[in-house]
Amino acid sequence: MSDKHEAHDDRHHDHHGHDHQGHGSELSEMQLRVRALETVLTEKGYVDPAALDRIIEAYETRIGPHIGARVVARAWVDPAFKQALLADASQAIETLGLEQKVGDHLIAVENTPSTHNMIVCTLCSCYPWDVLGLPPAWYKSTPYRARTVKEPRAVLADFGVTLPADKTIRVWDSTAETRFIVLPMRPDGTEGWSEERLASLVTRDSMIGTGLAKAANEVGA
Repeated sequence: MSDKHEAHDDRHHDHHGHDHQGHGSELSEMQLRVRALETVLTEKGYVDPAALDRIIEAYETRIGPHIGARVVARAWVDPAFKQALLADASQAIETLGLEQKVGDHLIAVENTPSTHNMIVCTLCSCYPWDVLGLPPAWYKSTPYRARTVKEPRAVLADFGVTLPADKTIRVWDSTAETRFIVLPMRPDGTEGWSEERLASLVTRDSMIGTGLAKAANEVGA
């Protein structure tokens, strides 16, 4: 377990810009460009449409943050599963019928009232994409990778997260063999919620440690 110092990255660099709609088209400008590029590559024989469909289907249904959210929600309601997850996350998620194939081992680290965890890869961009999906651009950026281990509290502030001064921040450095997932704290006011509803509170950033789970009043009944 490579426990490291304290630090984190850039502002919530999930740039959700406004899509500029093409005239007479419901697709955004970026979607139109992607469609055109896909067409050209397919015509030239570089892309197999069937293989591309399988990749897209995998990320939509079998890979992505919704998988991690499902794992977190189960840990929130099932103490035995939570214990197993913290002991060996790779084995624990297999009991949910999920496969974890990225790196040799997945480690879950738990946020508590006294400790907040963050994940970084200081050497490149190692990331548990099979449970969190593709890494955000900022995760791979040099500023995030450098600052997170040096000044995590400042990086968290950039993401809009302010923690009490007496809360310990632990930074975990991912490698090609070992990846991490943060088990965020369960929000107050969610007693009796179903796993599905609890999963809607879990964000990708909360499982990286650059964010917190949503508050109970942020999702519908």
